[in-house]
Amino acid sequence: MTDLPRKFKALIITLSDRAAEDEYEDLSGPQAKEMIIEYFRKIGWLIEAELLVIHDDRTRLRQLLNEYSQEYNIIITSGGTGIGPRDITVDVVKDLIDIEIPGIMDYIRIKYGMEEPNALLSRSIAGLMGQCLIYTLPGSVKAVKEYMSEILKTLQHTIHMQYGLNVHGKH
Repeated sequence: MTDLPRKFKALIITLSDRAAEDEYEDLSGPQAKEMIIEYFRKIGWLIEAELLVIHDDRTRLRQLLNEYSQEYNIIITSGGTGIGPRDITVDVVKDLIDIEIPGIMDYIRIKYGMEEPNALLSRSIAGLMGQCLIYTLPGSVKAVKEYMSEILKTLQHTIHMQYGLNVHGKH
């Protein structure tokens, strides 16, 4: 059993060649950041969240995850979860996580796939890399809102489980 961090650190990484080249402004990363900060404020926990925009680059993403999973408690990626040739996020993350948490992403795909069948094409995953929670989200603002709204419903309990805190029934 481990104590919770006094202050959590989150990193949101947007993978987009066009946003990395300043061809357009990334809106999905800031959306995820805003939602996680608001959630932590609501539950009374401290969080510091940062944004990073990178190219769709396997080597760079792997390097960042290996480095930052030691420093951050939560890493959220946006983009690269589809089946296109540049959609590399899920493949990189899947190779690095120690424990996959498939239920949350399966649920999100099914829930939103009932309304919009294209949502079923997302390969998003969630898991633990060491002590760092990692969530891979699609790159659209709409998808980030949908995914984050579901992830945040379970985040506090996920963190309690991750740190071995027995708080069942104390929500």
